[in-house]
Amino acid sequence: MRSWPEVSIPPSVDGVLNPPLKLLDSYKKSHVTIDDHEISIYVCGITPYDATHLGHAATYLAFDLINRYLRASGRSVWFIENITDIDDPLLERAQRDNQDWKALAHSQIDLFTEDMSALRVRPPQRYKGVVESMEEIIEIVSEHIESGLTYNIDGDIYLDLKKVPRSLEKLPYPIDEALAIFRERGGDPDRTGKSHPLDPLLWRAHRDNEPSWSAPFGKGRPGWHVECVAIAMRNIDQKPSAQTSTITMQGGGSDLIFPHHYMTAVQAESLTHLPFAKAYIHAGMIGLDGEKMSKSRGNLVFVSKLLQQGVSPMVIRCALIMSHYQSDRMWNSELLNTAQTFIAKVEQCLARTEVAPTSDLIKQIAESLSDNLDTPKVFALLNKWCAQTEAGEVGGSAGELSRALDTYLGLAF
Repeated sequence: MRSWPEVSIPPSVDGVLNPPLKLLDSYKKSHVTIDDHEISIYVCGITPYDATHLGHAATYLAFDLINRYLRASGRSVWFIENITDIDDPLLERAQRDNQDWKALAHSQIDLFTEDMSALRVRPPQRYKGVVESMEEIIEIVSEHIESGLTYNIDGDIYLDLKKVPRSLEKLPYPIDEALAIFRERGGDPDRTGKSHPLDPLLWRAHRDNEPSWSAPFGKGRPGWHVECVAIAMRNIDQKPSAQTSTITMQGGGSDLIFPHHYMTAVQAESLTHLPFAKAYIHAGMIGLDGEKMSKSRGNLVFVSKLLQQGVSPMVIRCALIMSHYQSDRMWNSELLNTAQTFIAKVEQCLARTEVAPTSDLIKQIAESLSDNLDTPKVFALLNKWCAQTEAGEVGGSAGELSRALDTYLGLAF
C-alpha cells in the first residue's frame, strides 16, 4: 500500500553529537537504550473506519519524534506501519452506514494519509494493510499449526498458551485484571472449550455475511494479533545487531500494551524463539472532558475537522507534542491557543537580526529528547531562549536553530 509523500528535513546541525536515545519500556518499567546502528520499528496503525482523531495523531507524532531523533543521530531506521483494514469495528461501521467495507476503509486510509502529510509525519518505508498481507498471515498461522501449538473450536484456531513457555507467567497484569482487559478489548475468555481463557484467536472460521479468505486450514479471516506478527516479520529489512530480537521496537498507544502487543510478542516468539522486540514503547491516551477520547464514546476531535476550521497543521503538531508523549492528558481548545502563541513568539524571535546564543540550546534540546523524549523540557528551554532574545541577548544563529527545530521536532519556521 502506498504511504504519504516523504517530508523534506534539513540535515543535522554541525557540531551536535546526539546522546543515545533512552526510552521507558512499558513492560520492563525501566529505560532501554536504543543504540543499534540499524533499527527496525513496527508501529500499529489505524483501523480505518473513522477519520484521524487526536489520540491517533498524538501517537504517530510521538513515533515521528523517535524516528527523527534516531535519523538525526546517524542511525539507519526501517519503519513499518500496518493498517487493520479488516476487523469487526470496520465491518460494523460499514453495516451501520450501509456502505461497502472496502470503500469505507479506502476512504478513511486516504484521509489518514492526508492528515499525516499535513502534520509532517515522516512516512514509513513499509505501509501494509492486512488484506494485502493475507498470504503472509496464512503462512504464519500455518507455521503455528505445524508447530503443534494450536487447537480448533468449530473451525476457529487458537494458540494454546499453556504450550508456549512462560507466556502465562509474564503477564503485565494480575490474572483477574488481565482477563477483564482481554474481554474488554476483543478477547473471548468465556468461550466454552478454550484451553485457557486468554488463548488468542489466530483464525476465525467463515461466518455468513462476513468477508473471508481461503486457507489450507479452512476459509475465514485472521485474528487481530497474528496480523501484526506476519506484517512485522515479513517486512523486516534491517534487524537489530547480533540478532537479539526480531525487531528493535514495537510501538503504539498504551491501550495496546495488553492484550495486543503482549499477544503479538507471544505468537512471534513461539516461532522464532527470540524476543520479539528489544523495547516496547507506548504513547499515552488523549481524553476530552475527563474521559478517554475514543470512537465508542463518540467524543473524538478530528485532525481533518481542525484543518477545515483553518487551524494550522503546525499549531496542531505543536499542541500535541508539548506534553510528554507517555502521559495521559486531556485535550481542550486552550492547548491550540497556547501552541499558537508559542509559535508566534518563536517566529518573531527567529525573525530578529540578532538572537540569543543557540549552540548550547540545540545541544540541550538533543539531550532532553534523548531522555525519553522530554518535550516539556524542550519547550521550557525554547521559552527561556525567547525571553533572552527579547531581552537583547546576542550571539546565536536564527537559521541554525530553525533547522534544528525542523530536524528534531518537525516544526518548520
